[in-house]
Amino acid sequence: MTRRFDMDRRAYLKTVGAAGATAGVAGCLGDVLGGGDEDVIVPGTASGFAPFEFINEDDELVGFDIDLAEETIDRAGYEVGDWTDTEFDSLIPSLTEGNIDFIAAGMTINEERQEAIAFSDPYYESDQAVLVAAGSDVDASAVEDLEGLIVGAQGGTTGLDEAEALVEEGILEEDDLRQYDNYPLAVEDLENGNVDAIIIDIPVAQNFASGRDVEVAFEIETGEVFGFGMRQDDDRLGDINDALGEIRDDGTYEDLIETWFE
Repeated sequence: MTRRFDMDRRAYLKTVGAAGATAGVAGCLGDVLGGGDEDVIVPGTASGFAPFEFINEDDELVGFDIDLAEETIDRAGYEVGDWTDTEFDSLIPSLTEGNIDFIAAGMTINEERQEAIAFSDPYYESDQAVLVAAGSDVDASAVEDLEGLIVGAQGGTTGLDEAEALVEEGILEEDDLRQYDNYPLAVEDLENGNVDAIIIDIPVAQNFASGRDVEVAFEIETGEVFGFGMRQDDDRLGDINDALGEIRDDGTYEDLIETWFE
């Protein structure tokens, strides 16, 4: 079951710790940030992950992460730079190379990523879902039922991590794992019968199920938490966390949840 975030900062620190494209900005990272101005925070995302981030019918970048990130940056006292929209697995390299300053992309906080970047306090909690084509012959209610099936996920995501774990456990054959640049491509392959199932975050799976010919077969409880990503040496992270706290406390967070998820 998907849960909006309700863990306080102290509990978060005990749980996961406080560890900390596009053509780039040249030069030493030191004090040079994505926009070349410490008053500007240049955000990056990977659209195709509705309702967190996606391109709408008016060709605009919108979504829960977009609104929350812009509100957070603004309240922290900084200017929101121009958004960079790239593939998900290009976001961390873009951040560490200084092309962007801030990742807002439904990114799960985990130890591997914390070795490269720092995360804000978490702002959302989610599990994974297994998505299948509506009316297909796939009868799956647990991960063991995926044996012998072709399963896909987006590269660089925790959905792919879950699929690779199934390969290690011998449930999936390595040749039956499909990796995609983004989830819209994966869902298209699912609808066309080229893949039997895909593993994806629950809110995004539910969004696809509401508008495409696919359905959620079952959920995988992972207890992931999403955070905004910044460079480990970016001292603006404290301001971002303070702003996130204000947004939760004054009801703005719940307003955004209602807008994008309810």
